[in-house]
Amino acid sequence: MIKQILNRLPRKPSKSAENRDGGTSTSSSNASSGLRSSDLASNPYGNWNAASLPGQNPTSNSGISHGNKVPQAFNSKPNGNSTVSSYELLPSFRDVSNSEKQNLFIRKLNLCCVVFDFSDPAKNLKEKEIKRQTLVELVDYVTSADGKFTEPVVQEMVKMVSINLFRTLTPQPRENKVLEAVDMEEDEPMMEPAWPHLQIVYEFFLRFVASPGMDAKLAKRYVDHSFVVRLLDLFDSEDPREREYSKTVLHRIYGKFMVHRPFIRKTINNIFYRFIFETEKHNGIAELLEILGSIINGFALPLKEEHKLFLVRALIPLHKPKCIAMYHQQLSYCITQFVEKDCKLADTVIRGLLRYWPITNSSKEVMFLGELEEVLEATQPPEFQRCMVPLFRRIARCLSSSHFQVAERALFLWNNDHIDNLIKQNRKVILPIIFPALEKNATKHWNQAVQSLTLNVRKIFSDLDSELFEECLLKFQEDKAQEEEIELKRESAWKRLEEIAAMKSAK
Repeated sequence: MIKQILNRLPRKPSKSAENRDGGTSTSSSNASSGLRSSDLASNPYGNWNAASLPGQNPTSNSGISHGNKVPQAFNSKPNGNSTVSSYELLPSFRDVSNSEKQNLFIRKLNLCCVVFDFSDPAKNLKEKEIKRQTLVELVDYVTSADGKFTEPVVQEMVKMVSINLFRTLTPQPRENKVLEAVDMEEDEPMMEPAWPHLQIVYEFFLRFVASPGMDAKLAKRYVDHSFVVRLLDLFDSEDPREREYSKTVLHRIYGKFMVHRPFIRKTINNIFYRFIFETEKHNGIAELLEILGSIINGFALPLKEEHKLFLVRALIPLHKPKCIAMYHQQLSYCITQFVEKDCKLADTVIRGLLRYWPITNSSKEVMFLGELEEVLEATQPPEFQRCMVPLFRRIARCLSSSHFQVAERALFLWNNDHIDNLIKQNRKVILPIIFPALEKNATKHWNQAVQSLTLNVRKIFSDLDSELFEECLLKFQEDKAQEEEIELKRESAWKRLEEIAAMKSAK
């Protein structure tokens, strides 16, 4: 009798059974079930069963669980230490009725929450291909979906995207190395090994955001500030393909979620501040500026004070880092957009350029001159007159540069009709400033092209106002004679000192 009672009591699992199940025994399925139930507590489609899908065996233990359980493969870790088991392809959307498609959609989303280790190309090949096929099916489903996405579906979609995309980036080691444009061009970008999956996840999210079935008021609960911050972190990826997708995704979010626009601009500001004043290292500045170029283009007039502060505190200081060549084209476009929106900002922009003007970096100086031309093209006479004196003092130094590309680029300013007209209108102030540089170039510059361009500019002023030109020439000759006299006096003084020193040493 006692023996019969004891036999009915639950037995403790043997050690061999524990070892076979990875130390979790039967409790692993209970834990999985609990996790799945909590994830979909608010999901009306949570009560799935295998019998609801054609061709599935409710008692089968192969493939993905069809009950309220997360797939066993979900327990696999990105580092690949744990094994992926029972990861099977789910039925196609074509094989189920319309009433079951949404259930199947959520199950496929959860199947794609497994992140595989791509550091070993030969690892989990079958499972990786299953996930790739499932992701492609999800993209097709979102593209062709009718009606609005429900809240549980949106929650699961954002969850899947977050698990796959948001990860710790592994930067290429650059030990104590100052990042310059040349360095970045020489370094091969580190391509993301998981890109075969990541690309489809990005495409999936893009289709979701662009879908007419996406309700922004509902989706903003899940595509929230935290999501935006983590998305912006991906702009620092070494892989240019990922940065391009991140740019497109963020641009779509900015367009669809108006409530997030101030936060997105503020967060981009903070990335710029850290880049300018702390690290000078970031892979995605050009892509962020591309987005901002489009945003600035849509600013309403008159410009808000917040936008003007962004120009002064973030965009203009972006001229400071040494690696400006990697994003200068996009930066120049943003700056020019501001001046075209509000011509009164031209003085602020030009003085900002002069503040960060390079002294010893000739290639950077050529870039600045190119940007200066674009800004001056949008500058009106009143703003030009406010900054023309410090501006042409700098241009005079560029004209005198021994680097022929700098001098040549400065002389090309006269090929722009608008700038040429501004200079002609203010020639009485400008010509005396640049005349010494023109005269020295015409006779002493080593480069023939620079000499030829200088003579053309000289002729423009001579034909335009011969009287002013003669005055400047006379003043230049007087100054030159005075300099020669001072030089003679200096040489004479040194000669006397040498003679006195020689006499004292002789004694």
